[in-house]
Amino acid sequence: MVNIYNMSRDKLNVWLDSIGVKSYKSIQIFEWLYQKRVKSFDDMTNLKKEFIEKLKSEYAFNHLTIKKKQESSTTLKYLFELTDGNYIEAVVMKHDYGNSVCVSSQIGCNMGCAFCESGRLKKVRNLEAGEIVEQILAIEEDAKIRLSSVVVMGIGEPFDNYDNLIEFLKIINDPHGLAIGARHITVSTSGIVPKILEFANFPLQINLAVSLHAPNDELRNKLMKINKVYSIDALMKAIDYYYEKTNRRVTIEYVMLNNVNDSIECAKELANLLRGKNVYVNLIPYNETSHFEFSKSTESRRKSFFDYLHKSGITVTVRREFGGNIDAACGQLRANEVEK
Repeated sequence: MVNIYNMSRDKLNVWLDSIGVKSYKSIQIFEWLYQKRVKSFDDMTNLKKEFIEKLKSEYAFNHLTIKKKQESSTTLKYLFELTDGNYIEAVVMKHDYGNSVCVSSQIGCNMGCAFCESGRLKKVRNLEAGEIVEQILAIEEDAKIRLSSVVVMGIGEPFDNYDNLIEFLKIINDPHGLAIGARHITVSTSGIVPKILEFANFPLQINLAVSLHAPNDELRNKLMKINKVYSIDALMKAIDYYYEKTNRRVTIEYVMLNNVNDSIECAKELANLLRGKNVYVNLIPYNETSHFEFSKSTESRRKSFFDYLHKSGITVTVRREFGGNIDAACGQLRANEVEK
C-alpha cells in the first residue's frame, strides 16, 4: 500500500486518469488531507463510497510518532519514530515573523562531513516524500502552530534523495496542500553539482542554499568529502548556471569552526571567490557535540570574519543561534537514541 502523503496532485491525477476519474477529485483529496487534516478516507464525506473504497485499496495513512521532544525559548526539537522503527528529527525555530521548520530528508547521511553529527551515522535509507511531509503535519498538530517557512536542512543530503524531494516540494507548495509559498522554502545541499544543474530547471521558485564551509579545495577536502568529487571550481560554475537560469540569489552556508576556517586569510579567500556573484553568505555558529573536537568560533573571530566580508562588498549575515541548551546539533538527538 502506498502512503497517501507520498502523492503530489500530479501523481494523483495520473492515477485518477488511469481509473477513469476526473482530475478535480485530487483537489478534494488534498483539501481533506492538508486543510481539514483528516486521518481516514471514511472522513472524506463529499466522496462517493465506491471511490473511497478504491482509495482504501490503493493507499494507506502512514503516521510517524513523536518519540521525544525538547524545548527552549526559541526552539522545538522533535525526534520521530517511523513505521519501520527508524528515527529522524526536525527542528522548529521561532522567529518574530513566524515559525520555520528544518526537516530531514534521509535516515542518516553518507556525505561524511568532518564536523557534522548527521553524517556520523551512515545512511539507512531515503525518506519517502510523505515521510518528509508528515514531519510538518505532526509538528503543527502537536505544537498547535502554523509553520510559515520550511528548510530542508536536517538529517541527510536532500539532493541524494532528489525524486522524493521534488514530490515533497510540490505537495507543500500546492495551494490545495500546505500552501507554503515557494520563496518560503529553502533546500540546502553540500554541493552535488549535477543535481544543482537539474534543480535550476525546476519550475518552482524554491531557494537554494549551498554548504561551502571553506574557501579553498585543500581545506574543504578535509572538511567535506563531497569536495573530492565536485571541486569548489565546479561548484561555483554550477551556482553561476543556477543564477543564470533562475535569476535567484544563492545562499552560501559557512559554519564557523574555531581556528579552522575562521581566519582573516580564509575571509580574504572567500571574498575573492564570491566577489561579483549574486550570493549572500550566512555565517553559522557551530553547535558543539562531544563526538568531534571542533569548537565554535569565538565572538571576536566571528566578528572580524564578518567585518572583512562586509567591507569587501559581500552580503553577509550571522545566523541567530538556536537551541544551544538542548541537543541542537543536527542529528544529535537521533544519534543519542540510536546509540543508547
